[in-house]
Amino acid sequence: MVDNVLARLLLSPIALLYGAGVGLRNFLYQKGLLKSVRFDLPLISVGNLTVGGAGKTPHIEYLLVLLKDYIRVATLSRGYGRQTKGYLEVLPGMQARQTGDEPLQFKRKFRDVVVAVAESRTFAIPQILSSHPDTQLILLDDAFQHRAIAPGMHILLTEYSEPFTRDWLLPSGRLREWRSAYRRAHLIVVTKCPIDLSPEEARQVETEIKPLDHQQVFFSYYEYGAPYSMYNPLRRLKLQPGLHVLLVTAIARTDYLVSYLEERVGGLTHMEYADHHTFDDTDVRNIAKAFQRLEAGQKEKVLITTEKDAVRLEPFRMILLEARIPVAVLPIQVRFHFDQGPVFDEAIRSFLLNFEV
Repeated sequence: MVDNVLARLLLSPIALLYGAGVGLRNFLYQKGLLKSVRFDLPLISVGNLTVGGAGKTPHIEYLLVLLKDYIRVATLSRGYGRQTKGYLEVLPGMQARQTGDEPLQFKRKFRDVVVAVAESRTFAIPQILSSHPDTQLILLDDAFQHRAIAPGMHILLTEYSEPFTRDWLLPSGRLREWRSAYRRAHLIVVTKCPIDLSPEEARQVETEIKPLDHQQVFFSYYEYGAPYSMYNPLRRLKLQPGLHVLLVTAIARTDYLVSYLEERVGGLTHMEYADHHTFDDTDVRNIAKAFQRLEAGQKEKVLITTEKDAVRLEPFRMILLEARIPVAVLPIQVRFHFDQGPVFDEAIRSFLLNFEV
């Protein structure tokens, strides 16, 4: 704790300079000296104030499940970590190195949804509409700081265990901009809440956030499904005490996931890589060695990974198969506390029904 405080103090001058730059940029947009582009169709931005780990991907998937059967939805991401440039429409047969991991995950799970990546969202939206003129809604992934576009709705995510209200500007903390930027949000979702979150605990967090009159605050958590085989998704794995798991992740903020698995399996070894890490042959060989070293005894051994990591491990499936390593993928779904799900859904529907050009 002392080291963290000292590091923040040492980095505070840089954080203040960074904050001054971000603050000036936001001021220029607020005063209209820098212009945000508006489009004549609904845009919903799902983002956060901090760097990584708030749960954007599963919340976008929640919106896709909610809307895809009723309107023509597209998603637009930057495609973080991809080795391509410019505008690219994602196809299921592509690899994460071409598209980024989240966009490829979206496309493989929702084949009928248009999924695109581009550095410039301002350029990409006309591209989507040109190729797919029947598009009725675009979900913008991680676009809260992308002020060049003015979405009709901002959904701001913040983690229950580390809300933006207790964080600091980069590089002292994880904030991308000043805490006051939360005022731009329309809906605020406190994510990764405990399953047994009490109304009193929720009220304390909401009081700390201090939502404005026009803002609604929701509390969500993850519901994990039965892990399925990466080689055959129809095969399911039951989590039980007789299981020793090698957990392989390259995502931010894994505490929630680790805690979930530790409560359900007999042993857990975690190989944790940096967020969006691109796996290579050396990584996979090291993973195979770690798996072989597991002392399972009477326990069954299995490698478990997330859906996001699975799209980056998939190119190495033959190596993993030849090493006889069972790989299970752990799916997640977003759920809302206090019967807030229908209220959240209605807020989205109301925005779409009342959208005006």
